[in-house]
Formats: sequence, structure tokens, C-alpha cells
Amino acid sequence: MTSTDASTDPRPDASARTGSVASPETGTETGTVHHDTGSGPRSSPFRHAETDRDAAPQFVLPLVVRIEKTAPPARTDALETAARAVLVLLSDERATAEDGEWAQAVRGWQDARIRKVVRRARGAEWRRAAGLPGITVTSRPAPSGNGTSAEDGPAVEDGPAAEDRPASGGGPSVAAEVRVFPPVPLDGWPKELAKLQVSGTDLDDPEPPPAPDLTGPVLWLSPHVEMSAGKAMAQAGHGAQLAWWELDDAARAAWRGAGFPLAVRTASAERWEELIAAGLPVVRDAGFTEIAPGSCTVVADHPALRRP
Repeated sequence: MTSTDASTDPRPDASARTGSVASPETGTETGTVHHDTGSGPRSSPFRHAETDRDAAPQFVLPLVVRIEKTAPPARTDALETAARAVLVLLSDERATAEDGEWAQAVRGWQDARIRKVVRRARGAEWRRAAGLPGITVTSRPAPSGNGTSAEDGPAVEDGPAAEDRPASGGGPSVAAEVRVFPPVPLDGWPKELAKLQVSGTDLDDPEPPPAPDLTGPVLWLSPHVEMSAGKAMAQAGHGAQLAWWELDDAARAAWRGAGFPLAVRTASAERWEELIAAGLPVVRDAGFTEIAPGSCTVVADHPALRRP
């Protein structure tokens, strides 16, 4: 798993400013500023200079993926579920209402550098984590057993998650479960989460995921960048967050009402070049650990953001 700081810029030709803030977590940290581009009704919520964002109290968004030893989730399923979990939290009234119990933490997190940390848990670890305030998002496996399709929505649970479950569909993997928590101070993790592992887990797809529904949202991963499962989960979350920021209220309501359908796929080299030039939100990485600085990792392709 990995620690990732948002590296976001919806303009493919923008001149990115990069920087970093020391993190106690292992893994990747990036620091490109998401510019206020005026490119849509929901351009970046950040209105601060880079130095202001560095000086602000730093928060991190914790995500915990459930990975049991005998039945881990499929990689693509985990990536899609992590992206949905970020959207579920961003749209939750506890985060959006002026007096919401999570609103202050979310505002502080968005005014500083956008950090996401993905950790893994199993058994008793998962049950302890599920006892903390947060939201568990569970994917719905497609009938073919290939994981969650773009048409499937997430099952959302507000309380502790279920006990250990057998693998679904007779296959080697179970439906992915990701619990997202309200942002916490960078140096103030709850002990139940601080003890969880950040690294050491690899996830695979039992078979290639099906082609995505191109009429719906797709988070396209770069074909030129290799990422661990944890880093890819965080990057997919960044891509979903960028798309959410750029949408107007009607598009947001429609997406949320449908259960946040989306797909995460790796683009072909040819499609990737087209996506980068399409004016869609792009996630960039400062390259402190896994990949080279300035690498574009995800393009958020939402139908409402496509140019006519």
C-alpha cells in the first residue's frame, strides 16, 4: 500500500509547480498544485498559493482495504472501490454540510496538500478499523466473476463491516471492501489505523477485466507507469476527486444518485495520448518513490466533462 499526496492539474499543458512536505508514512508523496483554471463550474477548490498550502495544517485521508490471506480482492475491483469510497465521502452530508461533523476536517484537508494513504487490514484488524467513524464501500461482483463492472454501484455501510466471508463465485477473490475515514492530522492517526500495514501487499486480476462502458465515467491509468496496488488505488481516488470537483451540481447529483458507477482501466498507448490532449482532469505525480517526477498517472474521463 502507499501514501500519496494529490498531484493534480486538469490542464495537460499547464506549468505545474511541485513541492513536498515530509511525511511519517512510507510510500509515495507528491506535491503538484492543482491550479484554479476556470475550466468549469467546479474548478479547483484550492485558492491558496503553494506556500500557503504548505504552511497550513496537514491532513491525510485514510483508506483501508480489506485483504484476507486466503481470498484477496481483485486488483481492478479494489481500485474501483477505492475511487468510489473517495466520492462517497466527498458527497456525504457530514462532510458537505456547514455544520457537518466531518466538514472542518475535510475543509482543512482540501486547503492543504491532498494526501491519501491506503493501508490494508484483515481479521481482527479490519473489525477494529471498522469500529471507527467512517464509511465502508463494498463492490458488487459482476456475474462473470470479473469484478465490478461500470454499471454496478457500491454497497455502502456506515457501521462495522461484516465478519469474514468466503470467496464469491467460486473464484480466488472476493468483492473488494474499502473503508474511508474522515481526514486526520498527518501526525495524529488513530491507533487502530496507525498499526496497519502500508506496504507488502500485491493484488492481481484473476483474468483481464472486461472492456469498460465508454458511455460512463472511466479513470484511465497510464500505460507508461507501473504502480503498486496501493499507489494505484490512491491515484484512482485522486482522479475521481478531480472529476467530482469539475462537475456542476446536476452532474454531481446524477452521478451520486446512480451509485457512482465508474471503471478503472489501463489505457492503450494510442488512447492515452488522445486522453492527455482532451482537456480532461489529469493526475500528475511528483515522483518521490515509485515513478518519475511529473508523470501523468490518471486521466478522469467523465461524460459530462468531455468536449463537444
